[in-house]
Amino acid sequence: MRNIEKYCSILTDEVQGLLLTSRYSRMYAAEFDIAEGYAIVSAKGCRYYTDSRYIESAQRDLHGFEVLEFNASKPLFQQMNEAIKDFGIETLGFEEDYLTVTELRNFETRLEAKFVPMQKAMNLFRHTKEQWELERMTKAQEITDAAFAEVCPRIKEGMTEKELAAELIYCLYKNGAEGLSFDPIVVAGPNSSMPHGVPGDRRIQAGDFITMDFGVIYQGYCSDMTRTVALGFATEEMKEVYNTVLRAQLAGIAATKAGVSGKDVDLAARKVIEEAGYGAYFGHGYGHSLGLEIHEAPNCNARNEEGLPVHAVCSAEPGIYLPGKFGVRIEDCVVVEENGCTILTKSPKDLLIL
Repeated sequence: MRNIEKYCSILTDEVQGLLLTSRYSRMYAAEFDIAEGYAIVSAKGCRYYTDSRYIESAQRDLHGFEVLEFNASKPLFQQMNEAIKDFGIETLGFEEDYLTVTELRNFETRLEAKFVPMQKAMNLFRHTKEQWELERMTKAQEITDAAFAEVCPRIKEGMTEKELAAELIYCLYKNGAEGLSFDPIVVAGPNSSMPHGVPGDRRIQAGDFITMDFGVIYQGYCSDMTRTVALGFATEEMKEVYNTVLRAQLAGIAATKAGVSGKDVDLAARKVIEEAGYGAYFGHGYGHSLGLEIHEAPNCNARNEEGLPVHAVCSAEPGIYLPGKFGVRIEDCVVVEENGCTILTKSPKDLLIL
C-alpha cells in the first residue's frame, strides 16, 4: 500500500479530506521531499500545490498527486477551494502539531471547509517502517558509522569541542550525508555530564571522556548514534561508569521486541544503572523512535505503556551523568522485530581509549 493510500484509509463520512502542511507529512504522502508546498488528500483525488521554484521537480517526481502551481494569477486558496468543491470535502483534518494558531485561523477564514485535528491518526502510520524506509535508515546509519571511524583518529589533545564538531560534520558529509538530523553534541571532560551540551571552546585534555551524539539525513530519513571515548587514559571510576552504561544498554536491547512496552524496555536498562548505585544520574528516557524526524513515537520511556510495533526504529541510549565530573552515553538504533531486534549501528561499543 502506498503511503498516500494509508492517509486515505483514515478518512470517514465525517472527515472527507486531509490538509498536509508539514514537510514530514507531505514527504511521507508523496514518498519524495519537496521543500515547500501544501497538499489536499481525499478519496476522490489528491492535489499538491507548490510554486515556480519547485514545480518542475514536483510534477516529475510526485506520484499519486495532481501537481499544480500557485502564483499571483492562480492564488493558492482559490485553487484549494476548487479542490474542496471538486472532491466534496466539508471537513478537513489538519496537523495541529505543526500549524500555528495564526496559520490555522488563516486557513479557517479562507478555505470553505471545517477543520478538525488529525495529527495522531496521521502519525500512527509512521510508527512502523516499510522495507524501503528501513533501507534508507540503514544507509543513514552506515554513514554515521563511517564518520565515527574517520573522526576518531583526528581527536587530539588541545583541540576544542567546536573544532572536533567541525571535523565530525565534515566526515558526515564526506561519507554521504545529505543533511544533519540535528546539531551534533560534542562535549568533553566535565562538559560531558550535560546530556545535551553544546560544543564550546574548552580544549580537550588527556583523561577526558568525549561524548559525540550525531546523525544524518539520507533520502529524507534520519540516523542517530552516540559514542563516548576517552583520550589518553581512563580512571577506574570512568571505566566502571562506562561499563555500567554498556551493560544497561545491552539489557535494554535484550528486552526489545514487538509487543513489549516502551516502559518495560526502559525499566530493563534503568534497573542495571540503579543497582550499580547511579540511578539518580540517569534522568532521561532510554530511547525514542526516529524516521523522517529525529524524535518520533513510540518512545522507549517510562511513560509509554503500549507495546512496540514490528519495524519501529528506536534508539537505545542510556547514560550516566556525574555533574562537574563526566558523563557517558552509548547509543545505537534498532529495528523492532517479532522475537527481538536488529541493531543498525555497527560501531564498536567497548571502551575506546584514543
